[in-house]
Amino acid sequence: MKSLSEDSEKPASASAGEKRPPARTRRADRAAKSGKWVDSLRSSDVNRLWTDLHRIVSHHPVGRASRSAGLLVEEGAGAAYTDLTQELFVQLLSKNRFEHYLETEMSDYEIECEISQIELTNLLTAELRKRHPESYRLARRISTLIQSSPNFRRFDSSGMDDEPHRRLADRVYGLSEWHDDKPRRGAHDVEQRVQIIPVRQRDTRMVGCTGDSQIVISNPDLEDLIVSVLDAVDSPVDVRTLRSLVMSRLPVMDIYLVPLDGDDSDNENSNHYEPVDRRENPEEGLLRRESEREAAGYVEQFLVSLNEAVRGKVKQYNRIIGVLWYCYLSPDHSTQLEVAAALGVSDSLVSDYRRRIEQELRPLSFSEVEEAREFVLALREHVKTLFFEIEEKEVAV
Repeated sequence: MKSLSEDSEKPASASAGEKRPPARTRRADRAAKSGKWVDSLRSSDVNRLWTDLHRIVSHHPVGRASRSAGLLVEEGAGAAYTDLTQELFVQLLSKNRFEHYLETEMSDYEIECEISQIELTNLLTAELRKRHPESYRLARRISTLIQSSPNFRRFDSSGMDDEPHRRLADRVYGLSEWHDDKPRRGAHDVEQRVQIIPVRQRDTRMVGCTGDSQIVISNPDLEDLIVSVLDAVDSPVDVRTLRSLVMSRLPVMDIYLVPLDGDDSDNENSNHYEPVDRRENPEEGLLRRESEREAAGYVEQFLVSLNEAVRGKVKQYNRIIGVLWYCYLSPDHSTQLEVAAALGVSDSLVSDYRRRIEQELRPLSFSEVEEAREFVLALREHVKTLFFEIEEKEVAV
């Protein structure tokens, strides 16, 4: 199981004896290294804006994690983050953030912090949530449990004033019962040791606002699994590695739907899928027109037979057309009594006309279902026009 952010293991934290500059000095250094955002925005220097955005993207820790998780398209060593930079640039433009930075008179350092820590982070986490939904949820649950459960504690606090602000993925956790000087093992060693833990069965109960997500594993079972993993590796590990080890013992299924017209790679030899063209081709059009002509011929034949069934009498023919419309073709689906009342005849006469209609329908034979469907459609349109013409003549009289 590959973690969402599987970087190489970080070296051990600096020894207590090493001197680090004060936090205020480090903040000043970071402010000095930030881009000239205000000047670029005021002069509409798009090239410099792009360069600064690309620098932020390529150095962002979640950006590197996204690259390792396969979310970024590699286009060469110097343009690995081009697509993500483009998406971030478009997002900032669409939200009018550049105008906001100028109107609120934010400094270069404040602009860079907001883009890096808010806008880019939200963009990347949304993409991770979309492409790896179960892994994303499990990673958050693991992080929450190790911080809230009394079974776990941090092992990398050195008393420095910025320790609480260290990124969560780089913090080192272990079991609360371990001594502070518990030695750390190498990445290869912990990966080998965790293999002794069997993969847990999947909890298929449905949860979520829409009820379309599975639990995978309950929180108590997940906490037990984290304890088992730490017992097996017998070493404090950073959160990134811990999440990877725990999820390797779970049947995680991340389903990501991609468009059929291509994939996310630039490989010319990769398979590209095209949806079926549902549009009518010339042959199908010719067959459809032939079916319509044949259906129209059946309609004329059927109406002639109805006229002969009433011996060509106009009044009876108009009534049988009315019965045909109300009882078989009208979308209103009237009852027989309602049809009799609408036509001003008796219920028994409506039954007689229906018997005659069905008797004339029986000789009709269709070779295909589509042919019969075309007949019904053509008959409905023809009878509808004929029926309303009859009604208009009766009203005029």
